[in-house]
Amino acid sequence: MDEERGALGFLGGSFDPVHVGHLRGAMVVRETLNLARVDLVPAAQSPLKPETILTGAHRLAMLELAIADVPGLGVDARELDRAGPSFTIDTLEALRAQYGGTRALVWIIGSDSLLTLPRWARWRELLSLAHVAVLDRPGSATPPEEVTSWLIQHRIERPELSLRPAGGVVMLQQPVLDIASSQIRDVFASGNSPRFLLPDAVMEYIERNTLFGPGKS
Repeated sequence: MDEERGALGFLGGSFDPVHVGHLRGAMVVRETLNLARVDLVPAAQSPLKPETILTGAHRLAMLELAIADVPGLGVDARELDRAGPSFTIDTLEALRAQYGGTRALVWIIGSDSLLTLPRWARWRELLSLAHVAVLDRPGSATPPEEVTSWLIQHRIERPELSLRPAGGVVMLQQPVLDIASSQIRDVFASGNSPRFLLPDAVMEYIERNTLFGPGKS
């Protein structure tokens, strides 16, 4: 895939901290949809979640360590550079302005995010700027009726994604690792090791900077 012309994927999140579930999910989508690259996009502050435990600088540093030797994965820090809450619609407008009107862009979400989709800013406009890839998450509940109707109306199959720059929803059923950043923080807080749940370079960074551990929230 030519990275200068192929479809691009973007996976947003707090990454507090990044773990192998994030990385595996990004790789699954890149390979399944034959994307040129998937960039991980750390949020400055999610409008629908509590404030992050770690600073944006620490989360960005760990992301860069995590993907340093992984072909096809990158990091896009634009949300950290933007003041205020990190609204996906603002990010997609900036990405579309950067990459032009003809290149296929894919915003990746977990199926659990479908539950809160109606609370996203201008959520019905997302498909005017990009495709949406929904990656199956274990235990996800049935989304609201308006979201189910939206999925049915806009669903496309994988080969169709490259035929237009935006407008379709692709459902991906591949199994991904059921790991949460909060779980990793809990392991550190208990004094145990989360090795193999996150890249070694990320774990070493956390330990070197004493970001988590007993007595730390």
